[in-house]
Amino acid sequence: MTFSTVSALSPLDGRYAGKLGALRPLMSEQGYMHRRVQVEVAWFIALSDAGFAEFKPLSGGARKYLMGLVSNFSEADAQAIKEIEKTTNHDVKAVEYWIKSKFEARPELLAASEFVHFACTSEDINNTSHALQIQAARDKVMLPALDGIIATLRDMAGKFAEVPMLSRTHGQTASPTTVGKEIANVAVRLAKARAQIAAVALLGKMNGAVGNYNAHIAAWPEFDWEGFSRKVIETPAPQGLGLSFQPYSIQIEPHDYMAELFDAFARTNTILIDFSRDIWGYVSLGYFKQRLKKGEIGSSTMPHKVNPIDFENAEGNLGLANAVLRHLSEKLPISRWQRDLTDSTVLRNIGVGFGYTALAYASLATGLGKLELNEQALADDLDNSWEVLAEPIQTVMRRFGVQGAYEQLKDVTRGKTVTAEALHGLIRSLEIPEAEKERLLAMTPGSYTGKAAELAKRA
Repeated sequence: MTFSTVSALSPLDGRYAGKLGALRPLMSEQGYMHRRVQVEVAWFIALSDAGFAEFKPLSGGARKYLMGLVSNFSEADAQAIKEIEKTTNHDVKAVEYWIKSKFEARPELLAASEFVHFACTSEDINNTSHALQIQAARDKVMLPALDGIIATLRDMAGKFAEVPMLSRTHGQTASPTTVGKEIANVAVRLAKARAQIAAVALLGKMNGAVGNYNAHIAAWPEFDWEGFSRKVIETPAPQGLGLSFQPYSIQIEPHDYMAELFDAFARTNTILIDFSRDIWGYVSLGYFKQRLKKGEIGSSTMPHKVNPIDFENAEGNLGLANAVLRHLSEKLPISRWQRDLTDSTVLRNIGVGFGYTALAYASLATGLGKLELNEQALADDLDNSWEVLAEPIQTVMRRFGVQGAYEQLKDVTRGKTVTAEALHGLIRSLEIPEAEKERLLAMTPGSYTGKAAELAKRA
């Protein structure tokens, strides 16, 4: 069987491959190799500038050539590295040998070839490469997709700020709100969650086999290897890596920042699961209609159906994403003694967690774009729910010292079909100021929305 989208084991590379094109170059194995080449080249060039007599500064031509290995890295290059790995059975060593193979026609680089991967353990290359992958995915794919959802929700919050809607606490009719306010609630939550994702510092370490610069100091005892490592890691790309320096580690960077980041994404996704379920419910109630797309079928047997599939797909994929992300955050910070290999295979699934997240975000964006507000359904629902005015009536009664206010309204409304006429009769019988009676008589379920519109516009 040849590999194709219909023979792929994972739906991310099969059914949904076309939706994840932006993420694939960053989080695939090719993307991982690309970042490894970037790290090796940055370290190599920096060593040439460190002032060692044995490794003179590289010429401008050599630097340009090396940077070209990074900027022009291709699928063919990745395949060439995989061929070398068949012999080495070591992926990082294969990258080192591939880089050295590119020196064969360049005497200046060939003479310095032993400084490729100098004093590095594989994890010096791997941890920084993973951080670079995550950095690119977060900044170029994940946050822009999340920003699009937040922007859409804020636009909807403003647009529907004054459209009244019946609330349902415990699934029962409750004090009215507005459509915009309920959407604003989600937008504000997401904005905070987004800020937490963006705030996580992405760390890197380049300090050798157990984090003590042992080999480095063996070669040049007097050199400030920690300062040098910090400079390479923190200097912006392409001269450096543009990451945050991790001063303490075992052989591996502890991965605590990854756990923090993946937990932040999982919390964001949980908010969106909540939102997806709510929108699904509002579609079921008829509050929202969905724009039809010519040729689409909702049910194989029921021609009338227009199913909220985008929100259902989002919910399902967010759940899958969180299963992966939470396993990553729980497993990665754990390593036996100075190093075990259980993190290595797990780290290769970061793209899976991000992939299902990105897929869900795309489904949400599509679903939101199809929604049309059904104001008549909202108005009808409110008009059939006059019992929600029991709250303001008994609250005004209590203000003016009417004894048993709550109990009186409970007797009139609980478990009963409440009409406007019945409430108005009660209001007229109350011993409260006439102005307050008139204010309550003028109130409708649709007008009893408190500060909802103001809050929606402020989000």
